[in-house]
Amino acid sequence: MSTALADQGSTGKAPGADASADAAPILEGFLKTEPMRPHPRRRRAILAAHPEAAGLVGYDRRTALIITAVVLGQTALAAVFGHLGLGYWWLMLIAAYVIGAFANHAMFVAIHDAVHNAICKTPLANKWMAILADLPNTVPTAMGFRCYHLKHHSHLGDYDYDADLPSHWEAQLVGNRWYAKAVWLFGFAIVQVTRLGRLKGTVPMLGTWTWINAGVIIVYDLAILYFFGLNGLLYLFASFWFSVGLHPVGARWIQEHFTFDPSQETYDYYGVLNIVALNIGYHNEHHDFPEIPWMRLPALKRMAPEFYDDLKTHKSWAKLFFSFIFDPRYTLYSRVDRSASNLAKA
Repeated sequence: MSTALADQGSTGKAPGADASADAAPILEGFLKTEPMRPHPRRRRAILAAHPEAAGLVGYDRRTALIITAVVLGQTALAAVFGHLGLGYWWLMLIAAYVIGAFANHAMFVAIHDAVHNAICKTPLANKWMAILADLPNTVPTAMGFRCYHLKHHSHLGDYDYDADLPSHWEAQLVGNRWYAKAVWLFGFAIVQVTRLGRLKGTVPMLGTWTWINAGVIIVYDLAILYFFGLNGLLYLFASFWFSVGLHPVGARWIQEHFTFDPSQETYDYYGVLNIVALNIGYHNEHHDFPEIPWMRLPALKRMAPEFYDDLKTHKSWAKLFFSFIFDPRYTLYSRVDRSASNLAKA
């Protein structure tokens, strides 16, 4: 199968892509692709053509200032809704959806940069930056994410190692039913955790830094509860829940690696929401150079346009959000799997 996604904008086709949008729903297994990942090859080609791209690698301390500002802002909003009390739970939920979800999602991206040591000079400082960014989430996520995310890069699309790939039980349970896909997105924060048990070669999550992460979050949560009340804590939790699930920013999980075309498994989004999402839409650029801080990813695209301009992209997270839910061609099997077990079935 080799077809382009219906809602993709593009300045060109990926090699071998068919422009028709008549893809049938994939219900029985992932798309098969070659064992070699595309990003290391493109990285080598970009460095050969543009050696100056290596100068973008490094860290950017300005992200630490953004983390501090967002954490303080979310804490202030928790204080406001805590003061209003539970009688304003409906207003709290609205604010969590239209404000808090964007703020917490930005903190997830900051954690992501910290995992790649792209905020501070030392790994130790980056770990503390990740924990600071994790505060508004009310549940510890940073160090757990650190344990499995690097495998996502080194084993992209490998069912046995990549936690970003849905489990078979998820895909079979959800199918292509719109309401099941909506529920899956709504509960995405829990669904991701269920995948960890199937992974091979992953650093155990329950290490020292995981406990430090959990301890800091518990102290912060108790402080919010004590000083601002339950409604303040619920505001932060709702912001966390919406930021990774049934929300336009949740389309980011679909944009990155869902595809109908095994010749292109990573997609970019260059829209306006990158401003509040810290350029996470530049996902091909990020996979090609994970060590480049988010602020410099647009510079990489400008530096090497011949490597990116012809790739298919998504123009709108909001449009993709609704397309994923209501387009029956989309299933959780709309991904590629390069694991040995999947390729053996080819």
